[in-house]
Amino acid sequence: MWVPTVETYAELGRRVLAGPARLGRTRLVAVDGPSGAGKSVFAARLADALAALPGGGRPPVVHTDDLLDGWADQLTFWPRLERWVLAPLRAGKPGAYRRYSWVRRCFLPRELPVPPAPVVIVEGVSAARAAVRPELTLSVLVTAPAELRSSRAVARDGPGILPELRRWHAGERAHFAADGTADAVDLVVDGAPGLPHDPGTEYVALGGGKAGIRCRS
Repeated sequence: MWVPTVETYAELGRRVLAGPARLGRTRLVAVDGPSGAGKSVFAARLADALAALPGGGRPPVVHTDDLLDGWADQLTFWPRLERWVLAPLRAGKPGAYRRYSWVRRCFLPRELPVPPAPVVIVEGVSAARAAVRPELTLSVLVTAPAELRSSRAVARDGPGILPELRRWHAGERAHFAADGTADAVDLVVDGAPGLPHDPGTEYVALGGGKAGIRCRS
């Protein structure tokens, strides 16, 4: 049974900074969940909270959508993230990646730097996958009802996205089931909370995946 609780991004940021660095000297935070659940917003607000903490500084946020080589690369992009970002950070060196343009359908030439900061956030579908779990300081799953997630995507990108979006959602469901993501993460967050809270500084936690919380369909 879920018992939603209101928690603050500031306190979560303090937990991250107090946690061990497992990717070289970097505390890697993964914000996972299905499309339209609110991952990007959660990652941005956690980054803002970390920036306001003593000894924090705003961490780089890497969006896995920027690393996908089109729709078909939904889950197979990972070697690119490993080569461009994770491997350099693991060695204490700066990473850098080229962002994919969904308009031009190619990777742009300019590299975006990812310094070996105290905290780095990776946000996107499969960000907390089993392959990287031993190196994560914090793993988060953001979830929301499927109908709401679809309406958010259509509002953002237009109804023409629906055929690809349906295939994308099927791929997400298969991945999360095979990966056991909902059971493995440290924190499950409600991306469509009904509980009163200040969305700029607070989020609604549904529990920890390791305590048996499941992702809503």
